[in-house]
Amino acid sequence: MVAALPRPGGLGGVVLRRLLSMVPLLLIISVAAFSLALLLPGDPATAALGPNPTAEQIAAARQALDLDKPAPVRYVNWLGHAVTGDFGTSITTAQPVRSEIAKRLPVTAAIAGFTLLLAGVLGVLIGVVQALFAGRLPDRILLGFVSLGLSIPNFWLATLLVAFFAVRLGWFPAIGYTAFTDSPVDWARHLVLPVVTLAVFPAAELARQIRTGLVQVLDADYIRAARSRGLSGVRIIGKHALKNAAGPALTIFGLRVGYLLAGSIIVEQIFVMPGLGAYTLQAIQNRDATVIQAMVLISAVIVVLVNLLVDVAYMALNPRVRVAA
Repeated sequence: MVAALPRPGGLGGVVLRRLLSMVPLLLIISVAAFSLALLLPGDPATAALGPNPTAEQIAAARQALDLDKPAPVRYVNWLGHAVTGDFGTSITTAQPVRSEIAKRLPVTAAIAGFTLLLAGVLGVLIGVVQALFAGRLPDRILLGFVSLGLSIPNFWLATLLVAFFAVRLGWFPAIGYTAFTDSPVDWARHLVLPVVTLAVFPAAELARQIRTGLVQVLDADYIRAARSRGLSGVRIIGKHALKNAAGPALTIFGLRVGYLLAGSIIVEQIFVMPGLGAYTLQAIQNRDATVIQAMVLISAVIVVLVNLLVDVAYMALNPRVRVAA
């Protein structure tokens, strides 16, 4: 039996069109990622050999690194390997980039996953409470915390958390990482401070969006009609208002994935965690073009795919958006 193709006007058709539109975007991103190696100062072959290499060693290294070929040929070769997950070998460590990414990915994935979960729960709860008490004392108090969360820098917040919860109280370790297989409890304790550091800003931003959307929706005629029928405020928000107010907030929340990728570089460096952020920063410091290319491409693909998922979720919440998509 031949599987039916998704209807052009349905959600499946919209997703298919979005996937096809991603192809040229990802090609452009791959060109930009590859071009970073051309813009880095110095010769990668010389950097890989260390101090005082001979001319013969440099020539051999350039041939091994494919640097003796024109840039378009190197790009095609690099892209052909990259789509299979082969990002080459690190210039500074001589280790396969793919294996290094696989080793460090669980660290960053755990931080990012729990950050999104914590930010989502806190943002929705704070936003709902603010909307229910709009203009009153609870709303004003929470508004102060939201404003603080939007303005405090990551590195400063991390320093404060370490000074209070790690140094003074001793509740959590200040630096380091423990694998889940070694000790689940220590693994969780090492994640708390980095996750809180990264979750504060997106939680505050989500709370602001949820409050704004709910305040507008709660003033709509159909919400007044629901109240006149005797429905409780919790049921009105959970079944009717929050669904209609979540669209813009969901879009903003999806855009925060790029913030997480950038913030992980700072946070993993502060807390000395062996994740992809620390790996990227180390590659930048060492001018390791192979690793930089791989991380830029992977980060861009993640952001594009997450935004696609956000668009799909938005269209599922609001079918009217599919018509314009």
